[in-house]
Amino acid sequence: MKASCAALSAILLSVSLAAISTSAWAADYPAPKQGDWIAKDFKFHTGETMPELKLHYTTVGEPSGQPVLVLHGTGGSGASMLSPAFGGELFGAGQPLDASKYYIIIPDNIGHGKSSKPSDGMKTSFPKYDYDDMVEAQYRLVTEGLGVKHLRLVIGNSMGGMHTWLWGEKYPKAMDALIPMASQPTEMASRNWMLRRIMLDTIRSDPDYNGGNYTSQPRMMKYAITAYGIASIGGTLAYQSQAPTAAKADKIVDERLAMPITADANDFVYQWESSHNYNAGEKLEAIEAPLLLINSADDERNPPETGITDAAMTRVKNSKLYLIPASTETRGHGTTGNAKFYSEQVQQFLQAAPQQTIESARR
Repeated sequence: MKASCAALSAILLSVSLAAISTSAWAADYPAPKQGDWIAKDFKFHTGETMPELKLHYTTVGEPSGQPVLVLHGTGGSGASMLSPAFGGELFGAGQPLDASKYYIIIPDNIGHGKSSKPSDGMKTSFPKYDYDDMVEAQYRLVTEGLGVKHLRLVIGNSMGGMHTWLWGEKYPKAMDALIPMASQPTEMASRNWMLRRIMLDTIRSDPDYNGGNYTSQPRMMKYAITAYGIASIGGTLAYQSQAPTAAKADKIVDERLAMPITADANDFVYQWESSHNYNAGEKLEAIEAPLLLINSADDERNPPETGITDAAMTRVKNSKLYLIPASTETRGHGTTGNAKFYSEQVQQFLQAAPQQTIESARR
């Protein structure tokens, strides 16, 4: 039980713990490769410009394969998408994104992983970035850095799902297909933003934070992250199954609070605040590629019962929703981190989606 709670806690905390190294993969797919590319004179939505923005990325498979862009969630990195539950279910031989056929590109987003971020030295003088900035950086990496003209698929989870919606709107002819997951194409609002706001305010109001000039990580950070995680990811049925008594509930909370927080506070604040102005609901009609939205019925951050996703989907041509049924096996917002719940749907969707030839998809 302790080991499983620790693994779940890593998901709940949604921080980049670098627990999965690219040298330690055990799945049936080619060894991941690492790379860095510098985006020159990158201009942020604030008007600020960085002369050199480093973008780290991971690839699986050969460049001759059909290009697929895989986008990670908040606090994650390319490494977090190589887990047995995700990459191990999708990238192997005969699986939906078989790396012997596909060229899988997984960027570390701005502020994440080994890409440029506040903790590199700039601290709070690092430009404030948002999701539009992150998507533009991904686009420049793919097109300028890797020379990919057209993608077979853009697929993303959580924050990466929201980025996938923006890809479809900003670059409608850049891909054959889109699979946003654990996301809504609507404004960041309601409980999702309320909880993020409280978490961020708790960290920034901690005297240890000191306006971002801390000498050690703020002590309240672990409480803020744990509270947000329990409130917004994990699954109602799963929690009831795991913690049917006060003693078991206390045990889970104690275990999560005991886990070390390795994320840098400034990096963390930037990562979560970047979602504040997200709203893909204004340009849904611009999406041209076939789209499969994969959400979980028990997703705490994107609850299907509001009806706002259903309403938004009516504005997206050639789209469909696959809603994973809730169970004691699902984990709420974290469900889509486990591709066993939808690998068959991904396979069928890609088989049906028209595609360009590899030759026309490359420069």
